Amino acid sequence: MVKQEAEERIAKLRKAINHHRYLYHVLNKSEISDAALDSLKHELFLLEAKHPDLITSDSPTQRVEGRALGKFGKVRHAVPMLSIEDVFGSEELHDWEAYLKRLTGKSSFQYFAELKIDGFAVTLRYEKGVLKVGGTRGNGSVGEDVTQNLKTIESIPLRIELHEKLVSKTATRIGQLLSDGAIEIRGEVYMGKKAFLRFNKERVARGEEPYANPRNLAAGSIRQLNPKLAASRPLKFMAYGVASDIGQATHEEEHEVLRALGFKTDETARGCPTLKEVSSYFEEIRQKRDSLPFQVDGIVVAVNEVALLKSLGVAGKGLRGMRAVKFPGREATSRILDVKLQVGRTGAITPVAQLEPVSIGGVTVSRATLHNADEIERLGVKIGDTVIVERAGDVIPAVVRVLAELRTGKEKPYRFPSSCPVCGTKLERKEGEVVWRCANKGCRALQLRSLSHFVSKKAFDIEGMGPKIVSQLVEEGMVADPQDIFGLQAGDLASQERFGETSSANLVAAIERAKKISFARFLYALGIRHLGEETAIDLARHFGSLKRLSEASQEELEAVRDVGPVGAESIHDWFKNSKNEKMVRGLLAAGVRIQGERKLGSKKLAGKVFVLTGHMEGMSREEAKAKIRELGGEVSESASKQTSYVVAGDDPGSKLKKARELGVEVIAENEFLRLLGA
Repeated sequence: MVKQEAEERIAKLRKAINHHRYLYHVLNKSEISDAALDSLKHELFLLEAKHPDLITSDSPTQRVEGRALGKFGKVRHAVPMLSIEDVFGSEELHDWEAYLKRLTGKSSFQYFAELKIDGFAVTLRYEKGVLKVGGTRGNGSVGEDVTQNLKTIESIPLRIELHEKLVSKTATRIGQLLSDGAIEIRGEVYMGKKAFLRFNKERVARGEEPYANPRNLAAGSIRQLNPKLAASRPLKFMAYGVASDIGQATHEEEHEVLRALGFKTDETARGCPTLKEVSSYFEEIRQKRDSLPFQVDGIVVAVNEVALLKSLGVAGKGLRGMRAVKFPGREATSRILDVKLQVGRTGAITPVAQLEPVSIGGVTVSRATLHNADEIERLGVKIGDTVIVERAGDVIPAVVRVLAELRTGKEKPYRFPSSCPVCGTKLERKEGEVVWRCANKGCRALQLRSLSHFVSKKAFDIEGMGPKIVSQLVEEGMVADPQDIFGLQAGDLASQERFGETSSANLVAAIERAKKISFARFLYALGIRHLGEETAIDLARHFGSLKRLSEASQEELEAVRDVGPVGAESIHDWFKNSKNEKMVRGLLAAGVRIQGERKLGSKKLAGKVFVLTGHMEGMSREEAKAKIRELGGEVSESASKQTSYVVAGDDPGSKLKKARELGVEVIAENEFLRLLGA
């Protein structure tokens, strides 16, 4: 990027960041997620690092967040409440350590690592042991006096005293300050996940807008004028530091002092002799992030020695010797380079944004779905736009918002085509649907997608037959329909590109193994519209055999759980189509054998609902689920009062705690196997 382009981009980023930071920190509102805002700030930080002459004193990278509102009294901080510079990934973390080594000439450092709670930072000033003033961060030097609201939080003591004996030299100094001095405590006000969900549920029931996240709710509760409102909300406080000089030698010692004074602190926090231990701590927290009772967005790591930390000083908005190591964001920003169309196995046309590569959740993403033509119009997408991309779990990344304020005028509108990009057939859209489809059943794209779905892991699971091999076999005229796959011989394949004698034999063996398949997987493999994996399982359990299902009326299909009129019509019509009937007969004639059709009628576990948590030695979780369903039981992903059993394997998660709270019966793996009759 040339300097002029960088200067223009920096100006637009600053304007956008300042807008969203004002909404977030002053008005307690969010238009975009924290992860998306972090992504914009990080892009600005990297651009300014490449062009340091473009850094100005008013840049978001050079100042502490937020500013005080006029409706509260002001609190001047004796010790500034600084922000923390973010780093993303181990490479940037090691770059930071190298930077510290250059500054100090030291070859190693002792660190302290703790959770970065996604809460609302406050400071508490105790005079002679009594809480006198509670303030917000504000601009770092001056905050808002929210003492009365903070006093409503039960986890904030109104008077502090030593609840535990301290053996360090801080004990004498603390004793003096408690009797005739002042101690300033720093920490986070937050709301637990369960309390937040309950609170939002109640707001929705009253017809009110739910809060976007617990952090906004905590901030909104503290930064309003009615203490009774704050008192009505289940807020909590966790302390992370002592701003006063109590003779502390390390940050780790500060945590010991905080606990002794009666404050809740991070129980996972610990000293780390090297950066390797910091990385191990980060990974440990990342893995159990979702099971924590409150939201965290990373960890904070600091040089443990207080004197050294202070001597390193401040750069920009935070201490040089402290960094926030952020979790890979579930959202990030990127730019749309182009929009391509995908043709699905049912003919559905899906627009896909081609992106500048960006890391989301630790995975590099270069494509994201735009869903359909209506969504493109709703978002106002243009080629060249800066957009927010979301990736949650294993869900396909999606464009969720256009940041129109970053447009340069060079962006180009995108117009959804009227014909199939593969075969040129005019696209159709049924009344009441948002998806445009290619109606040409002979379209090569539909054929390839359908066959790839047929051999996929959740269907026939033919190892070694990925999309490229499927495409090659279709191109060579060796496969046109699913039943053709089961007639392939090693000799047919050996002469083809990518195949040798061994690979040909391996693929034929995989095809032979795949001939034995469960009823549910067989149904899923057929690619019937509105028939997904779970619906296939329900249909298999309900009807028990392919013959009964194929002869079922629309009314009988609608009687199956989660099968509505649209799905019932689609399934009924599929089995009445002569071409599909011929394909099923061809599969059976080619040697495909549906396993366990009779067993699926067993009702041994009928009416029982199971929740699985932890690792089992005797079988995989998928095998356990299949066995439960085979015997008439149901599987749920979360415990409730309707749960019959929670099966707890090794290293169980939060589901076990929830089960005990609800009084649900918890059984070990050996008891579960006896119940199955295994």
